[in-house]
Amino acid sequence: MGKKRIVVHDKELCRYGSCGYKCVKICPINRSGEECIVKGEDSYPVFNEELCIGCGICSKACEKLGFNAISVVNLPKELEDDPIHRYGKNQFALYRLPIPRRNMVTGLIGPNGIGKTTVLNILSGNLKPNVGLFSKKVPWNSIIEKFKGTELQDYLEVLARKGVEIGYKPQHVDLIPNTWKGSVKNLLKKHVGYEKVVERLGIQEMLEKNVKTLSGGELQLLAVAAVLSKKHDFYFFDEPSSYLDVKQRLLVAKEIRNLSKIKEVMVVEHDLAILDYLSDHVHMLYGKPGTFGVVSNPYGVRVGINTYLEGYIREENVRFRDKPIVFSKSARTPGKDRLFLEFSGFEKSFEDFDLRTEPGEIHKGEVIGILGPNGIGKTTFIRMLVGELKPDSGEFVRMKLSYKTQRLVLEKEEGKLETKEYIEVNVGKKLQDSEFKRILSSLGIERNLEKKMKNLSGGELQAVFIACALGKEHEILLLDEPSAFLDVEQRLKMAKIIRNHIEDNEISAFVVDHDLQVIDSIADRIMVFEGEGGKEGLGRKPCEMKDGMNNFLRKLGVTFRRDPQTGRARANKPDSQKDREQKEMGEYYYTG
Repeated sequence: MGKKRIVVHDKELCRYGSCGYKCVKICPINRSGEECIVKGEDSYPVFNEELCIGCGICSKACEKLGFNAISVVNLPKELEDDPIHRYGKNQFALYRLPIPRRNMVTGLIGPNGIGKTTVLNILSGNLKPNVGLFSKKVPWNSIIEKFKGTELQDYLEVLARKGVEIGYKPQHVDLIPNTWKGSVKNLLKKHVGYEKVVERLGIQEMLEKNVKTLSGGELQLLAVAAVLSKKHDFYFFDEPSSYLDVKQRLLVAKEIRNLSKIKEVMVVEHDLAILDYLSDHVHMLYGKPGTFGVVSNPYGVRVGINTYLEGYIREENVRFRDKPIVFSKSARTPGKDRLFLEFSGFEKSFEDFDLRTEPGEIHKGEVIGILGPNGIGKTTFIRMLVGELKPDSGEFVRMKLSYKTQRLVLEKEEGKLETKEYIEVNVGKKLQDSEFKRILSSLGIERNLEKKMKNLSGGELQAVFIACALGKEHEILLLDEPSAFLDVEQRLKMAKIIRNHIEDNEISAFVVDHDLQVIDSIADRIMVFEGEGGKEGLGRKPCEMKDGMNNFLRKLGVTFRRDPQTGRARANKPDSQKDREQKEMGEYYYTG
């Protein structure tokens, strides 16, 4: 029988010297004469979970002081297991493991900080599970005994013998230039047969490039190609769609599906349409981010994703969200007509790339979504619009602009700053503004204000970059791929925050993103970029959502429908009956 509750203490956020061990002093169990919270050997508080009654007085006091270092959670009654892994006393705990299956793609869905990467690290052999016994070395036979008679037993026995070759595509592709040097070709040619993977992914033109010059999308494709080029027994892909355009996402998904015909494959993905497209079944992860995570039983991909959005697993009698996530079931129609800005067309020629964009207009309180393939000039347009890059013709906007870049890159000195310090440097006194505080809270940043920037996860770092863009003085907001590394719920929160910010302040925004669900949720109208990646690009003027989406998807030859239960986007399988029907009607964009 597992614990009734767990206590997680974040030492990085703890300021025991400033608060004088407030948690120790106010604990009712301590005051009754027992030692529920004591000063540890390293001076940090230590919590006895067996004595804890779950009152939460210590965590509330810590939160009130602004430190947010303590989390006390009563575990679900249905959870009787001991954890499969715990990082240490009063640290994150993971319960259960998903089941790897041959000839299938196993998808993992859940919020950031819930244990998905921990799952991949365990099943890939990078992390040996300790079945909650973090105080001593746990032999493999004890770990395997926990899964005796289950589908996981055989896999873990092979893993224990180191008899499985693992291919692992990590989440943070931005870090690749820090560890890989030289040209793309020199890195890939170590693997026999890499040429075929390069051809299927269409990245031949990347081969002679230096890794340090690659864009986010190119780094992602390099990481995927490196894993696919080598023969393994089991393949893990942690967020393979980040920075990729829609066509590239579907191309990578197709490669992963083909791989699963002969190998075992597991994928973590936050783009629901892509997860749906490439997975055969999914495991949901629920719990409290940063505190504990539970892996559900496997479900068919449509049922699993819809159940996750509903927030209630009937078969396991677990509710992990108060309200279901439901998407709009129809395209947004433009309703804003007060002119805010007319912008010129731009022309810009580089040594091997030419870009032209049409002039257009944007209205007060309006968000313009920008869609198009990578390497087609979307970011170049943004840079010319803000005056960061001088166009050959056209005039940049003479207004206050705030710009969030695509890549989440920190200078060495910036990484040493606490999150609060970093935000203060970027937005000044805005940190004390009540509206900005609400933004920090909504994006989940408040609990990380005392953490070092270098220790933030990809999703946490993205949230900080978005908050800084919102916090700077501006009349126009420009966001380049704000959904990267955010989980499903965070993406919707981000979309809502931006829409409210733009409408309440009667300003305008341009948002570049490749998650169609995000564009559908955030944009009033869209700009579609066309052309040939790396050679020439044409940016069309803003148009209505339905017209723009139909034109964009028609050129890709891809159709999307809406799930009737949740309204979420679902990519039709190529040449399926639904795919053929929509193409015949000319309705490529989210029919019912």
